[in-house]
Amino acid sequence: MSASDREHLKIFSGTSNQRLAAAMCDHLDLPLGQSSVERFPDGELIVRLQEDVRGRDCYVVQSTCEPVNSNLVELLIYLDCLRRASAKRITAVIPYFGYARQDRKDEGRVPITAKLVANLIAEAGADRVLCMDLHAAQIQGFFDLPVDHLTAAPVLLSYFESIRSALGDCVVVSPDVGNVKVANMYANALGCDLAIIDKRRKSGTEVVLKSLIGEVADRTVLMFDDMISTGGTICEAARLVKDRGARGIHVACAHAVMAGLAPQRLADAPIDRVVVTDTIPAGDRLAALGDRLVVRSVAVLLGEAIHRIHHDQSVSAMFRSGMGTKR
Repeated sequence: MSASDREHLKIFSGTSNQRLAAAMCDHLDLPLGQSSVERFPDGELIVRLQEDVRGRDCYVVQSTCEPVNSNLVELLIYLDCLRRASAKRITAVIPYFGYARQDRKDEGRVPITAKLVANLIAEAGADRVLCMDLHAAQIQGFFDLPVDHLTAAPVLLSYFESIRSALGDCVVVSPDVGNVKVANMYANALGCDLAIIDKRRKSGTEVVLKSLIGEVADRTVLMFDDMISTGGTICEAARLVKDRGARGIHVACAHAVMAGLAPQRLADAPIDRVVVTDTIPAGDRLAALGDRLVVRSVAVLLGEAIHRIHHDQSVSAMFRSGMGTKR
């Protein structure tokens, strides 16, 4: 970064992604913006900026992961604080966008919370949003401001390419029909065959796997998804392919939501390796996975995107053909 960039570009971190924000700043050779977040005894938050941001290009890094509502409100307060401090442009960097699964009315008398959250972020003062692997790409259209939608695919692919020879004969398995396009992209990039599982969801925590289209016997199975939440789909898919003769099973996702008993479910399933990114901090909550857990950082990806946005350069040019976000 040039001296001008260090003067005019500021990156601040909310409490949900402090290590990721620091790694992004290390990549950009930029100091992390100085600020503090205090919590009052009644639970209210106050954000204080400890340096001047007037006329500067400011970014605040905050995933709206668990505790979702607290992290979301903290992000909104950060945005309002930057706006009132006269920042020239404010970008909300949201590695994991919570409430993304509530993106439509799938029954009567329910909210579209993803749109509500988009409205709140815009109203709080964001001029732009930078996010990664939205659960549904059309959520970009919920924002009435520019959205840069990144994918963690290059980060996950680089890991599997590094161990490609050890994987031997492998096949990419889509754990459900809706994920076929993404799975096909990974299969093409790794030079693998594709198999598909027919999944039917009975409830928010229970799924039924009907059939497997493709051959997995004596092959290493790779499964990719945007997130692992309860772990139900992935664990049942792992058991199905294991019963069909899979030699090894590797699971990867961008967002390690891992709610409730999900880490233990994954630990109990016939899964050899779980590869995730740091859009959501792993911490001790994934300890049950032990040495089967691999965490890859998206700091360089996000840092490069910030560099390009700051210099009015193309963000989509970062991705090779066929490695964009899902559509």
